[in-house]
Amino acid sequence: MKKAKSVGLPLIAATLALGAMSSCNRSEHTAPSEHADHSADGIAEKRATAADPHSFSRPREAVVRHLDLDLVVDFESQTLTGTATYEIEAAPEADEIVFDTRDLEISSVIVTAAGEARQAAFSLSEEQPFLGRALRVELPPAANTVRIAYATSPQAAALQWLGPEQTASGKPFLLSQSQAILARTWVPCQDTPGVRMTYSATLRVPKDLMAVMSAENPTERAVDGVYHFEMPQAIPSYLLAVAVGDLEFRSIDERAGVYAEPSVVEAAAWEFADVPAMMTAAEKLYGPYAWGRYDLLVLPPSFPFGGMENPRLTFATPTIISGDRSLVALVAHELAHSWSGNLVTNATWDDFWLNEGMTTYITGRLMEELYGVEYAQMLAVLGRQDLLATFEEFDPSSPDSHLKLALAGRDPDDGMNDIAYEKGSAFLSTLEAKVGRKRFDEFLRGYFSHFSFKSLDTETFVSYLRENLLAGEANLSQSPDMSDALNLEAWIYGPGLPAGAWTPESAEFDRVEAQITALEQGTEPADLDTGDWTTHHWLHFLRKLPDRTTSAEFAAFDIQWHFNTSGNSEIQSAWFERAIEAGHTDVYPALGEFLLRVGRRKFLKPLYTALAATPQGLSWAREVYGEARGGYHSVSSNTIDEILGWEAGE
Repeated sequence: MKKAKSVGLPLIAATLALGAMSSCNRSEHTAPSEHADHSADGIAEKRATAADPHSFSRPREAVVRHLDLDLVVDFESQTLTGTATYEIEAAPEADEIVFDTRDLEISSVIVTAAGEARQAAFSLSEEQPFLGRALRVELPPAANTVRIAYATSPQAAALQWLGPEQTASGKPFLLSQSQAILARTWVPCQDTPGVRMTYSATLRVPKDLMAVMSAENPTERAVDGVYHFEMPQAIPSYLLAVAVGDLEFRSIDERAGVYAEPSVVEAAAWEFADVPAMMTAAEKLYGPYAWGRYDLLVLPPSFPFGGMENPRLTFATPTIISGDRSLVALVAHELAHSWSGNLVTNATWDDFWLNEGMTTYITGRLMEELYGVEYAQMLAVLGRQDLLATFEEFDPSSPDSHLKLALAGRDPDDGMNDIAYEKGSAFLSTLEAKVGRKRFDEFLRGYFSHFSFKSLDTETFVSYLRENLLAGEANLSQSPDMSDALNLEAWIYGPGLPAGAWTPESAEFDRVEAQITALEQGTEPADLDTGDWTTHHWLHFLRKLPDRTTSAEFAAFDIQWHFNTSGNSEIQSAWFERAIEAGHTDVYPALGEFLLRVGRRKFLKPLYTALAATPQGLSWAREVYGEARGGYHSVSSNTIDEILGWEAGE
């Protein structure tokens, strides 16, 4: 999920440096050195079904293998109604299978055993906050199929139903966001990343709309409104995705294309022209792309994330369409997930860094491969800035700054911040710096090959790392410059950045800081040397402006550089945040339009937080939010509710 100067490219963005997003006692853990068996073979399969504190399911007893969905999409009632039929495997002694549900109405369950279908007894547990209810289905001996008839709630947290006034086409739109544990709000499932399944689906939608999923997709509209889908590769439930709207398809090349509303699709196809080159670069580094096609769906602006790596069909925010290809680096992050996350998956949300830290590292490598070293250096520095800012949000000793998290009893969404993305990437960059790029690339290719279509936890990764990369580093790791950097315990289970961590640097940003110094010494904005600056440069400039910069100076900056009306959402968001902090309320009209138009949580969270820091700002923010909230996805509104102290019914 997610976060880009490229030599010879116009304004390549720093989106990925910023798009990574969105306090408990340290949990008990088994240090990697304490495992009796460090062999990766066999460990991953055992750990893939390790207890997940965010799932009621017990896959070691009975597990799903294939899902067949048959659903009616009803925009009037804002519900999905139909059946979820599972092929299952159950241990001989298993007498029930357990699914995760939340706000689902279960009407009946049919179980098939030995070719005979029969009504099955089932029960729902008491509701638990954010986890929902366990659906327990009794199993007869040799049961192999479970069919659940159900309907979603209009308030299903994963689903956003947009009215015609909220779309570019003037027609309604449905979109889903299943990560982390919201799949259970629209499909009864074993909602843990430790369980993978193939799936097929039939969706029945209004005839003037098109349906797409994280699967093999149509490129033409069905005249009867009935769509069939197949996902032949096994995926975890959080990668289940659906969208229905007035969509058209445009091909980029034989393996990639884009879906979007008619007025957006041509611009989107032009914006994403570099996707085939990204795919070629990724395959060169990490092995074959395993998912057939790589298409993108550009969603309405209420989508809460920059992108979501749904396999075969990345969901993307329209905020990356700037008309100059300056923000499409976000796509590289979502494409990288085709290896780190989708192909090899974190077993639980405590291991989230395995998905996002690895993906952030790979994104930097792809950007260097395509756009050069200077580009990647700036991206890395911006990412480190994000990480240091995130550390400041926690107590220095907080376990929330560990790579291995302890999220039991909490919404796993709490762990989706720059710790996983940027500290995880820093760890991998440090390993690369110490063992050499060639060896590290070979290690990663082997890792993706060995664990393909498996889920694993942090301890399994560390065991594999020790055995396949660090086994020959015993003497090296004792040297002064290596001992801290390769202290795996400190990286995984310790706060902050360990001593010896790789530190990114950028000569391009030295140029930016020289211009800030000139500004402080009296140079007028119009006389600064900014003619060749890219998105990266401007973001660094805005971040590094002194806190003492006055409102009058901010007004002069906008006159010179037109930040208020920038077509670049990354720059615009960073500008608004600094202007709020400086008390430059002249930005409020443009800021209000931005908050009403954009639902991406990465932008909303810092802006509302900055506004909430003063009584005047909080009052104004609540007024705007009252109007904007209905257009935000629940992923975003839940976060902003907390920031503004918003109560239900306001």
